[in-house]
Amino acid sequence: MANTYLHTPDGRYFVAKNRLWRCTNPHLDEDERQAHVNELMKARRAVKTAKQQEDDEALRQARNNVQAAKEALGERGPVWWDDNAPDETGVAPHNSSYADWWQRQSD
Repeated sequence: MANTYLHTPDGRYFVAKNRLWRCTNPHLDEDERQAHVNELMKARRAVKTAKQQEDDEALRQARNNVQAAKEALGERGPVWWDDNAPDETGVAPHNSSYADWWQRQSD
């Protein structure tokens, strides 16, 4: 299924469930990006397994691995852009610096 989320004009965020979510760092080369995606998927499977097995320690480690993979992808942690623009992850687009752009999407 193709990615159908609306992206901000600068490519920093996509909008899902009326929130801005940081996109993957576009400066990663394809092999590096894919390696991090593979680690993320592995970690998410481990979260599911740990929950099913009610293993709190495994769940904590799996969630730490998800976090690490998301940071490596640039979706969490320090921002990947360098113009000092703030991170607006989780903000409703109409309450963000993208409010004018967001309004035009519904016009």
